[in-house]
Amino acid sequence: MARYTDAKCKLCRREGMKLFLKGQRCFSDKCAITRRNYPPGQHAQRRSKATDYGLRLREKQKLKRIYGILERQFRLYFQEAERLRGNTGENLVSLLERRLDSVVIASGFALSRPHARHLIAHGHFRVNGRRVDIASYQVRAGDKVSLRESEKTRKVVGEAIEFSRSQVVPDWISVDRTVPDVTVAALPRLEHFLHPIQLQMIIEIASR
Repeated sequence: MARYTDAKCKLCRREGMKLFLKGQRCFSDKCAITRRNYPPGQHAQRRSKATDYGLRLREKQKLKRIYGILERQFRLYFQEAERLRGNTGENLVSLLERRLDSVVIASGFALSRPHARHLIAHGHFRVNGRRVDIASYQVRAGDKVSLRESEKTRKVVGEAIEFSRSQVVPDWISVDRTVPDVTVAALPRLEHFLHPIQLQMIIEIASR
């Protein structure tokens, strides 16, 4: 499967905002946006007028990079969002937030999306008691996400739990850090999407 292998900090600099792709580094003075708040590349600092298409493209790229998905995956999510009843933007957000790696990050059990995917791929999480190693797995209301009964698992997840203890947990999931486990109380809604991204622009460019 294709994946992005270049420096992740370049993505934040290109979009001009923190995408929180590097875990603890994003909260330190080493953050690329703090040190070099301009796009990467030799001629990137030359100002150019953005077109309407360019503005919409940048919004779509931000969304893809936050959730770590490529164009083909985005198209599949968008097609499913259009097929479902209701608002397409809200459906799209719900599908992305219901990914297992998104739930692991929202619960504070991982420092970043790459960290969450690494833990999932190595079988550290269970959904309703069953081992799931697919980061894009879609959770449903009532599902319970728990850790594998292993000292190694508790050790690798414990650091993330300690670091994110003050993190605000969205109300569509219920987190018990003493067990630890996560219960999906309801499906995520549009108000749970807190990223500064214009979803309407994304819908406009994706509908072409």
